[in-house]
Formats: sequence, structure tokens, C-alpha cells
Amino acid sequence: MATPADATRPHRAPLNTQAVLRAAVALADESGVDALSMRKLAQALGVAPMALYKHVDGKDELLDGMIEVVIGEIDPPEPGVEWKTAIRRRVLSARQMLLRHPWASQVIEARTKVRPTPAVLAYMDTMIEIFRSGGLSVDLTHHALHTMGSRLLGFSQELFNESGGDDQEPDPETSRAMAEQYPNITALVTAITHDEGSVVGAGCDDQFEFEFALDLLLNGLERLHDAAS
Repeated sequence: MATPADATRPHRAPLNTQAVLRAAVALADESGVDALSMRKLAQALGVAPMALYKHVDGKDELLDGMIEVVIGEIDPPEPGVEWKTAIRRRVLSARQMLLRHPWASQVIEARTKVRPTPAVLAYMDTMIEIFRSGGLSVDLTHHALHTMGSRLLGFSQELFNESGGDDQEPDPETSRAMAEQYPNITALVTAITHDEGSVVGAGCDDQFEFEFALDLLLNGLERLHDAAS
């Protein structure tokens, strides 16, 4: 039987994973990701800390879920748009997301070096598809990804540097699942050649990538100069 205290107690929606993740994003926006803890998150949600573990296994899974939330804020690809415009719009949308969540670039970079989340992989897969649909070869798309680096996600750091990660080849079942879920990433990875001593990425030609990026930037500056003349 309901009591007077029950009648005055504010109604709280049932806790679910999305509510936990959204609250974590809000806390990180307010105080920074370094100040985020399971205890503080539980306090913000008005639950015991152990209640959170029904939805996330711990801090790492919480961070991965937060990445999923913020990546989901990036505008989806627009059909029928010229490839350069489509890439530019998505990158700028990603940058707006990072301006709303200043902590996100740090977490995306750190967690991607451990293991890219499904949202990051899906985002990169669609970006590769835009390049390829625009007529860029697999090779040119590969070099474009290196040149743009994390700018594809709205900030400037090298992503997908596999140094310090797990160098073991995935098992065939995992490879098949990856190929089905992220076909563009799989096509790119299986087509490119690797140089074992690279520091840019797993087996990429450091000197070529450096000169490719330099030439690309210089050519762009030259075009801007010519347009202003």
C-alpha cells in the first residue's frame, strides 16, 4: 500500500544503459573525463554504484559507450553529394561534436589505440566508402586517410597507430565478421602493401606518407595562392 512518503517521492525513470551513458557524457562535459568515476556517476543518477555494473562492466566499457554516444551525434553521409563536399561536411560535423564534448578527442584517441569501438569503425568505414564512391582508388584512399589522420574525426592526432597493440592476426571467424560489418575497411586493409619498419602505421611507407602529405598540403597552398592572385 502506498504511503504519503511514496506519493511525494519524485518518479525516476528505470535505469538503462543509454541513460547511464548519457549521464556519463554530461558529467564529462561538466567536469572533464579525468574527474569521471563510477561513484560520481552513481551519485548523479541517484543509484548505488553497484547498480551501474548491470549496464557497464567498468570504466573502460563506460568510456567505449560514451564514444558510441558522441560519434552518434555526427551527421550521417548525405546521398548524392560530391565526395569532397561530403567528406568536408562530415568532418566539420565531427568537429562540432568535439566542441560540444572537449574530452572526446582524448578518449577516442586513447581507446582507439587499445581497440577501436564499433561506432568509430563504422564511421571510418563510411568515410572510406565516400572516397571510393567518389572515384578514388584504394591506394589513393589509403594515403588520404594517413594524410587527414584524425582530422576525419575532427581533431589532429595520428589514429590507428598499432604500436603497442595486439599484433596477433584475427581468427578466420573474426575476419569474416569484420568483412561483413566493415566491408570498406576490410577492402582497404587487404589491398594495401605493408613495410615492416614503419612508424606511421602498421607497415606503411613512412617516407612516402610524409612526402604525400607534404605535397598535398603544398599543392593546396599553391592553389589558394593562385586563386588570390
